Amino acid sequence: MYTVIGGVRSRAARVLWMLEELGQPYEHLSAAPQSAEVARLNPAGKVPVLVDDGTAITDSTAIIQYLADRHGALTHPAGTLERARQDSLTQFVLDEFDSVLWVAARHSFILPEALRHEGIKESLTWEFTRSQATLVERLGAGPFLMGDTMTVPDIVLTHCGVWARAARFPISEPAWEAYLERMVARPAFRRAMAR
Repeated sequence: MYTVIGGVRSRAARVLWMLEELGQPYEHLSAAPQSAEVARLNPAGKVPVLVDDGTAITDSTAIIQYLADRHGALTHPAGTLERARQDSLTQFVLDEFDSVLWVAARHSFILPEALRHEGIKESLTWEFTRSQATLVERLGAGPFLMGDTMTVPDIVLTHCGVWARAARFPISEPAWEAYLERMVARPAFRRAMAR
């Protein structure tokens, strides 16, 4: 059985949701970043950590792609054009949304106060808003990023959208808003967030 370490209000939510979508049993330990439990498994002290057969795997995107590959679901096979497109979408979401939200969080409550720069949030909001226009062009006609198939980048993008709402970053594109509403209504998402 898998063990997921990290609170549901962190990137651990991505791992919990993936496991719920896959229907896999798991244990959840809601340990905080930098806690002794986390630092023992990840020297950076960051969550999430997935423990599988005694081995710790870190970094949310690596974890959820591992789970998708291992269970042959929510992903396209490695070496296919579909997988290349899927990986491209994953990297796009990480570069354009996750990284912006992470920098904003660091300057809001993570960095020591003397190192925080409130003014950076204005440029991050601009960048976040601009990236949404590109996202909408990449959404395509299907209900998911890859069309009719839900894949890894859908979990990352939805988590970023939920994070953006909580951090008061504007969701300015109606197509992304509609996408988010569909995704957060999924039963597996709701089960994961209820932990």
